[in-house]
Amino acid sequence: MLLVSDIHGASDALARVAASTEILVVLGDLVNLIDYRTSEGIVADVIGADTVGEISRLRAERRHEEANGVWRSAVRDREVEVHDAIGELMSAEYVEVCAALEGTSSYVIYGNADRPPMLAAHLPPTAELLDAETREIEGHIVGFVGGGIPRIGTSGEVSGSEMREKLNKIGAVDILCTHVPPDVLPLASDVIGRTRKGSPEILEYLLEYEPQFHYFGDIHQPKATTWRVGNTTCINVGYFRATGRAVRHG
Repeated sequence: MLLVSDIHGASDALARVAASTEILVVLGDLVNLIDYRTSEGIVADVIGADTVGEISRLRAERRHEEANGVWRSAVRDREVEVHDAIGELMSAEYVEVCAALEGTSSYVIYGNADRPPMLAAHLPPTAELLDAETREIEGHIVGFVGGGIPRIGTSGEVSGSEMREKLNKIGAVDILCTHVPPDVLPLASDVIGRTRKGSPEILEYLLEYEPQFHYFGDIHQPKATTWRVGNTTCINVGYFRATGRAVRHG
C-alpha cells in the first residue's frame, strides 16, 4: 500500500506513482489553490500573484487576521464571482489529477483545499472517495476521515465536533488515515509557514483507540515527520507536490 498527500496539482508525478500495481491511498488536497513557496496556483490566477504573495508573507509572520483582511479586501463585492472562477479552475485541475488515478485501485479522502462533491464527481471508477468509513486493505482495517482544520472557511474544512463524530463512527482500526495531523507540536507545526494545524480530536482518538499507525499530510514542512503517540506511530507522508514520492506502508 502506497500513501501520498498534498498532491496540489502534480498530476504527472501522481500518474507515475499510480502506474505501479500497488493500492494507492491519497490523503487529500488534490488541487493547487496556493503554493506558498512561489505564490502560484488557482487563487493567484483569479485574484493576482501580488495579493497572494502578500497573504503568504503575513501568514509566515503569523499575522493571520491581517492576511484574512487582505483576502476580504481583494474579493469585496465580488465574492460570488471569485468563488465561481476558482471553482472553474479547480474543476479543470481535478480532471487532470483524477485522470492520473485511472485504472489504479485507490482510496481518496479530501483535504481543506478540496471541494468534496467536485472531487467525487471527477474520480475514475477505480478510485473511491471515503469519509468516516473503513476498508480492509492487505489484511489491515483502515479508517478514513477527511477534512481540514477550520481556518478560512473552505468547503474542505470541518469543525472539531464533526471531526470527533467521524472518528467515533469508524471506531477501532489498525491504521488511521486523515488529512491533518494530531495536535502534537512537532507534527502540527510548519517550520516555513509558521502555522500550527493539529487536531485535538485526532489526538484524543489515538490515545483512546491506539491504532498501530496514523498516516496524514497537510503540514508541508513539519518539525518532525514521525512521532509516537502512545502506542501509535504517526507518519506525515510528505508534501507530494514538492517531493513526487509516496510512502509505502510496512
